[in-house]
Amino acid sequence: MTTTHPFFQDLQERFAALHDEIDKQLTDLPDAALDWSPGDEMNSIAILVTHTTGSERYWVGDVAQGDASNRVRDTEFKAAGTTVADLRERISRCDAYTRAALAKLTLDDLGRKQTLPSLDRAISIGWALLHALEHTAQHMGHIQQIRQLWDQRDHAS
Repeated sequence: MTTTHPFFQDLQERFAALHDEIDKQLTDLPDAALDWSPGDEMNSIAILVTHTTGSERYWVGDVAQGDASNRVRDTEFKAAGTTVADLRERISRCDAYTRAALAKLTLDDLGRKQTLPSLDRAISIGWALLHALEHTAQHMGHIQQIRQLWDQRDHAS
């Protein structure tokens, strides 16, 4: 039996904490709030959850594991008409995938290089994983802010 290195356990713990915080932002949120945007050129919570989980799956799966997701990034920014339950299921699937994918990696994998068509240079698997974590954290913060703005908007009425 293979034991996951503590680094990957710690990384998964950080992803799980971010997923939990995103999920927490959905608590008691009406479905109508999911498509609400606080302003022009700003994303809704539904878009941010869809994009964040799609991006994490891409960097952890496609890039680090070589497991193609067939992601179409542009469609993530058209997400609408979803429910809190749908978004929670999406977060749960992302968490389970990331957990399983990280359990397969070794420290030696972190230095392995990958050339992506969208970048003009090769990146390491370690870079891809850290980018995924950073990106998830950034959008978790956006989701928190939009939730706060929604709550203020709701109380101001």
